[in-house]
Amino acid sequence: MTQPGILIVLSGPSGTGKGTICRELLRNYPNLHYSISATTRQPRAGEVNGSNYWFISHDKFKEMINENDFLEWAEVYGNYYGTPRTYVMELLNSGKDVILEIDTQGAMQVKNKFPQGVFIYIMPPSLEELANRIHKRGTESLEAIKNRLGCVRNEFSYVNHYNYIVVNDEVNDAVSKIEKIIGAEKCHVSRNIQLIDQIYNLSSQ
Repeated sequence: MTQPGILIVLSGPSGTGKGTICRELLRNYPNLHYSISATTRQPRAGEVNGSNYWFISHDKFKEMINENDFLEWAEVYGNYYGTPRTYVMELLNSGKDVILEIDTQGAMQVKNKFPQGVFIYIMPPSLEELANRIHKRGTESLEAIKNRLGCVRNEFSYVNHYNYIVVNDEVNDAVSKIEKIIGAEKCHVSRNIQLIDQIYNLSSQ
């Protein structure tokens, strides 16, 4: 009997290290798969269909929206991005765990359609440290950093909709906490009903 996989949703402000955490988790867990998004934008140099994104047409994307085949989707600067429901469900039903790194708005769409997912919010140790991390990347002006930090306070208003909060002070510690969360969730009664029934029926024979 194959136990269905777990959908893990990671969110948090830019600069909290979500990408680094995802890469470490994927490296540590062969059974964990990163959810590939679909997009209508053109592939960039070196990007591979089915590896970086599923590259599809605007018409196909809108057709998938009408058929409710996205766990979440959004339009960004004229292009569409979304998480295909069928792709994720096939992985979960085969017993594989899936990790999805998305913003809070996308995560709320997923929670509405798939509430049994595990929703984890990655927090910075402080806003000052978050500002330092963004500044060190050297990709944004001081004004842009200030505006981004202003948006962070609004993002925090979604925290109560998540199951867990993990502060990313040290990457290894944050990864370890998430690994423990996944382990605990696999033992949750609601995820083991079939196993309970099987053991109960065997003991009744």
